[in-house]
Amino acid sequence: MTVLVFGKTGQVALALGRMGATCVGRETLDLARPDGIGALIADVAPTAVINAAAYTAVDKAETEEALATVINGDAPGAMAVACAARDIPFVHISTDYVFDGSGDAPWTPDAPTAPLGAYGRSKLAGEIAVSAASGRAVVLRTAAVFSADGANFVKTMLRLGAERDVLNVVADQVTGPTPADAIAAACLEIAAQLRDADKAGTYHFSGQPSVSWADFARAVFAASGQKVAVTGIPGRDYPTPAKRPSNSRLDCATLTDTFGITPPAWQPALRQVVTKVLEASA
Repeated sequence: MTVLVFGKTGQVALALGRMGATCVGRETLDLARPDGIGALIADVAPTAVINAAAYTAVDKAETEEALATVINGDAPGAMAVACAARDIPFVHISTDYVFDGSGDAPWTPDAPTAPLGAYGRSKLAGEIAVSAASGRAVVLRTAAVFSADGANFVKTMLRLGAERDVLNVVADQVTGPTPADAIAAACLEIAAQLRDADKAGTYHFSGQPSVSWADFARAVFAASGQKVAVTGIPGRDYPTPAKRPSNSRLDCATLTDTFGITPPAWQPALRQVVTKVLEASA
């Protein structure tokens, strides 16, 4: 299977590249100018396409919503249209930020969406565009991606833990930390099974169990051996330009039922990631 991946330097794209996919980055095609997407897909003639690229600057999107919407909305829509025209399976990675974070029950794929900010709105635009193309496509929502690559919460905690003995971390926002390698493997498996057009749709994939950011930070320091005291604080005490959802629990049951893919336990992956990061910095 020849898998074309949009994205080259992000966490999931790097994982997909290590798994043998062909990854294209901005030097090949700038998703802020999505007109060339169809021609690129036609030239490569892949057996599957995965979109692992996105505008991910959540706070900056508040002042760059138009650009975020082109990259996160128009570009995946163009990918989906091109794939549908050629009957190519397409997997598009989306986010928990399409929900408003209310309540404490896990969000099901068919739950009402209500993004709190520009980033979430731009990602929802992409979901709508992908679905409208009516091809063999899956929208895969995930949350709190981490790995030894790029920028993420785990690497930030390790860096801060080397500098401080005490950290304040938000305790009233709950998520499912998800290893990038697991997302990449899930995308490849979904793409392989999308020969069955009946499996097209929206699904969730996130790490288990759900955990607050403060408790996730404590797990990072337990794995690293860094002696850092984590003080849990409410989100209102850590204001940001974009509001974050308080409840990012995702119900992954339909993905398991349809594709046989089970949500990953994040603790073993966290230990592996922490070890890699510390070894690289030694």
